[in-house]
Amino acid sequence: MPPVVRPATAADAAACAEVYRPYVLDTVITFETEVPTVEDMAARIVAARTLHEWLVLEVDGDIAGYAYAQRFNPRAAYQWSVETSAYLAPDHLRMGGGGMLYAELLGRLARRGYRRAFAGIAQPNDASNALHRAFGFRLVGRYQRVGWKQGAWRDVHWWQLDLIAPAQEVDPPPRIKR
Repeated sequence: MPPVVRPATAADAAACAEVYRPYVLDTVITFETEVPTVEDMAARIVAARTLHEWLVLEVDGDIAGYAYAQRFNPRAAYQWSVETSAYLAPDHLRMGGGGMLYAELLGRLARRGYRRAFAGIAQPNDASNALHRAFGFRLVGRYQRVGWKQGAWRDVHWWQLDLIAPAQEVDPPPRIKR
């Protein structure tokens, strides 16, 4: 059975939390230091699906990864921008799942009317840098020594992608589609 990317539901929360667990506990890739509970993860999924997206990658009936978008900034003028993230289970890295998730996620965001996608990538993270570069994101900034994890200060690189070519934009932008 080929891998499938589909919208997540709250029922996927436990599996998403397990995918996320090693990133929280064993890496600097996320600045969270405690694994979210299943209830917290379910609430995140529901919140993301309201105006943005949360997708899961199913491989042989199991959740092998997920990608989502969330509000970039709560101020009104930022409403057409989103922050994106993706996580894959360790045994599904470098198998194309991240690309499948991001291709679907970015397409859905563009169809909803979002104009810019941003990704804050804690460093070092060569795999995520490469994924974003492959999708056309460009490095636009760096927060130096902004997060403390695993005994050291960590930088975050900020990447940006135009979801709609600036020449195709209509101003003012339309309301975001639910």
